[in-house]
Amino acid sequence: MPRIICLDVGTVRIGVAVSDPLGMFAQGIAVWKAEGPWMDELERAFERYDTGCLLVGLPIREDGTIGPSAQRVQDVVKAIQRRFPMITVKYWDERYSTCTATGYLLEGNVSRRKRKQSVDKIAAAVILQSYMDAKGADRF
Repeated sequence: MPRIICLDVGTVRIGVAVSDPLGMFAQGIAVWKAEGPWMDELERAFERYDTGCLLVGLPIREDGTIGPSAQRVQDVVKAIQRRFPMITVKYWDERYSTCTATGYLLEGNVSRRKRKQSVDKIAAAVILQSYMDAKGADRF
């Protein structure tokens, strides 16, 4: 089963998570600066984890519509697809992922500074775990 890389795309940071080789568990692995050379980092992640599967959190509004944030994420995905045409990309609803990640970090008594450093990769792991739990063996 191919591993899946998941991105939680924000305006400042991009949280990154990856599935384990069996496709059962998600793990946050990195936080990249949205204005930095993150596409190069993504290329290295595709190579390191030997995958062509990318899941991207889509910030859908409460009423199910696409707003400006979701449109921005879709524009980022278009840029990814231009650079990596061989990659399969899927979207997954990311509603409440950052709130959930923050809750986990608060429960773990993680300091405010460390929460800020890791909340995005934990949110990406929440999105990926939600996708894997919902899809079971029928993933990509």
